[in-house]
Amino acid sequence: MPGLVLLRHGESLWNRKNIFTGWVDIPLSVNGIDEALAAGDALKGIKFDIIYTSLQIRAIQTAMLVMSRNESSGTPVVVHDKGKMSEWARIYDEETKNSVIPVIEDWRLNERYYGELQGRNKEKTGEIYGEEQLHIWRRSYDVPPPGGECLKDTAARTIPFFRDVIIPGLEKGENILVSAHGNSLRSIVMHIDGLSEKEVLSLEIPTGKPVIYEYKGKRFYPEKPRVAG
Repeated sequence: MPGLVLLRHGESLWNRKNIFTGWVDIPLSVNGIDEALAAGDALKGIKFDIIYTSLQIRAIQTAMLVMSRNESSGTPVVVHDKGKMSEWARIYDEETKNSVIPVIEDWRLNERYYGELQGRNKEKTGEIYGEEQLHIWRRSYDVPPPGGECLKDTAARTIPFFRDVIIPGLEKGENILVSAHGNSLRSIVMHIDGLSEKEVLSLEIPTGKPVIYEYKGKRFYPEKPRVAG
């Protein structure tokens, strides 16, 4: 039965420092590396057919660390389909080519864009603007921070990607790993689980903990407990 694994990247250096990250490209912390490897141990028995990540290094790092623990014989390879790298990264051996697990990066899986909050310490931001305003920017569904995205905006790019790219793969029987971010994954889980705009506000997806679904008959069945690991 095809399966879908949604994985929020491990803790980043700015997660650890309590700084708004958004689209700033920050790597994993040492703890985040350990979280990704632990997720890999939890998922090591799953043979993935394809992997999707955001464009951001913390999500790509997490996917690759997960696959370093995988027991399948496949090798995760980042797909370059534009420019010189599409030529320079060509694989000439058919047997090796057939063992590749494609890793496809797509901006639509990027974290919510935090606009003018990016790089700001969350606690200090609350002191400047007030905790109530900070809570509205962070947790409301349709109120964006200055110059940034709200969760509704994030969902406007992630859900079409999910429908147009992920679902067809599952329909073909693929096992799919999606390595992305707290808010991009919250919007996808909202869609899968049919959560209301109010219900999704209390949804938390922890770093490095796989969310696993089985897909059958055009329906998703969450594993119990839904957050594994």
